[in-house]
Amino acid sequence: MAKTMAVNAGSSSLKFQLLEMPAEQVIAQGVIERIGMDDAIVTIKYGAEIVAERLVGHSDDDEDHITITKDGKGKKYENVVPIKNHQQAINFMLQKLTDLGIIEDFQEITGVGHRVVAGGEWFNHSVVVTDEVLAKIDRLADYAPLHNPANAMGIRAFQKLLPDALSVAVFDTSFHQTMPDVNYLYSLPYEYYTRYGARKYGAHGTSHRYVSARAAAMLGKDLKDLKLITLHLGAGASITAIKDGKSFDTSMGFSPLAGVTMATRAGDVDPSLVYYIQEREGLTNDEMLNVLNKKSGLLGISTISSDMRDLLDVQDTNEHAKLAINIFINRVIKYVGQYVAEMNGVDAIVFTAGIGENSVPVRKMIVDKLSYFGVKLDDEKNNVRGEEVEISTSDSKVKALLIPTNEELMIARDVESLKA
Repeated sequence: MAKTMAVNAGSSSLKFQLLEMPAEQVIAQGVIERIGMDDAIVTIKYGAEIVAERLVGHSDDDEDHITITKDGKGKKYENVVPIKNHQQAINFMLQKLTDLGIIEDFQEITGVGHRVVAGGEWFNHSVVVTDEVLAKIDRLADYAPLHNPANAMGIRAFQKLLPDALSVAVFDTSFHQTMPDVNYLYSLPYEYYTRYGARKYGAHGTSHRYVSARAAAMLGKDLKDLKLITLHLGAGASITAIKDGKSFDTSMGFSPLAGVTMATRAGDVDPSLVYYIQEREGLTNDEMLNVLNKKSGLLGISTISSDMRDLLDVQDTNEHAKLAINIFINRVIKYVGQYVAEMNGVDAIVFTAGIGENSVPVRKMIVDKLSYFGVKLDDEKNNVRGEEVEISTSDSKVKALLIPTNEELMIARDVESLKA
């Protein structure tokens, strides 16, 4: 059977999942962190039931070692090695796949799907990578400066090492290209849209696309007949209204910085306040963007951590942690309420991503505040992590669903669909 690799390249990281297709069986998954440093962290999980546990932690020694995972069936390879760049990271990863017996030859990998954050208005679906496509991804770097350059770097590195494999770009923004203009346009001079593409593009589209389809299956209905609000709540967070099977509105904007409060991103802020602070702090444009992207959100408000788990642990004794949690919940509730009004109702609320899949108290706080439009939480059903399950009561007018996202599977499926 052919094998397809789903890739998410960051500025200093490389995440991947190798799947047997079309069986959709995960063979291996891994991450290389701290690329560009002498102590890059490599983790590869493979064998049976490897998706049962997320990749966490790394080896503290310099020697290769393989440990059996807690399910007793899968295996884990961990190492700390010097890796200078993405090209070297990919070469190391592919070599390890052969060394560990996961593949016998690179030629077994017939397709590589790459997550690309910004596709602008050029891409409303996944496409085979050509020189022209790659040039457009480069040109869209200003739309997602933290992501697109790294995504393009990953594409080029894989093309060099696997020249015969089909290379496919899967865009976070493509799912949101169905939004009506009343939802994607800003109230700016229209010429800025026609000249510069100044509009809302959204993000996390691959995740919203996956969980909305799973929600329809769980509810036993056609997706086109449902009104859904999908909550992708992780370090990056976005809320999407899905109507008639399409993205109708979404919280992230021109870039992934806008919308709800996130781990380190500010979300929605009055632009005049940004200018006010920038002048008084004497910050350059890049420095101000760094504050908004990396020093704000949960971290900025709490002053102690960007991790929701840390904040929940100390919320009873730390006022800033409690405030950060409350602001996060408040911003989610505002967007959900807005989208219920925009769509004139909702059939189900869907939780996904790191916080959405794993935080029992955060889901409860959100659903309890949404009871006014008919959603009721079943506390016993909600007491789970990372399972696909309905968490609302049987008499709830609006369903609440927990659906672990699987962007890698969607990427692999898109690659398969383009192989014909």
